[in-house]
Amino acid sequence: MLHTPATLATPDAPAHTRARPLHWLATATAMAAVIAAAGLVQPATGSPATGSPAAEEPAAKGPQAAAPDPAAATYPLDCKGAARAVTATAQGDLDGDGRPETVAAVRCDAGSGTPPHAIYVLTQDPAEGSRPRVVATLLDTPQRLTATELTVRDRTVTASLLGYSGPDVPRCCPDKKQLAKWRWSDGKFRQELTDSAARSV
Repeated sequence: MLHTPATLATPDAPAHTRARPLHWLATATAMAAVIAAAGLVQPATGSPATGSPAAEEPAAKGPQAAAPDPAAATYPLDCKGAARAVTATAQGDLDGDGRPETVAAVRCDAGSGTPPHAIYVLTQDPAEGSRPRVVATLLDTPQRLTATELTVRDRTVTASLLGYSGPDVPRCCPDKKQLAKWRWSDGKFRQELTDSAARSV
């Protein structure tokens, strides 16, 4: 005899498994917190977020202007057919126009002795294809000095100048030293001898 199976009563779900609106809201809040925390530990990529320290830095205004190439300049130095040698260079914005200049110590490549130096300031027009040009001579060869330790800092050119105490001192071996500075002021370079009394090298 077939029996009709009794209808099983569905037991009530436990109270802690019942989905209520408050539970859904708590779950969504917790998930949002996890996602936000995950974003904080991700490596930074792309543009910085507004308000971050990187975003507060001023944006770059495109590529910075390159300093003039001293090898591409023509120098007003008469070497009597010998080659000209650039022995030291330094770069920096000397006149505050936002474009760097190049300072070059140049002498004739005589092959022997110690030919005197000239120190030139080079600039270059922003137009494409323009060449570096000499705009100032800080030191000229008739002064019979050798320039070393050439630097540009705080819009000032600094060089150690080696010279001779007298005509009998061999040209190979300068025996005097001065520290010279040139600063752009009122439309020209003004020289300062910070060690005006020459001293033995």
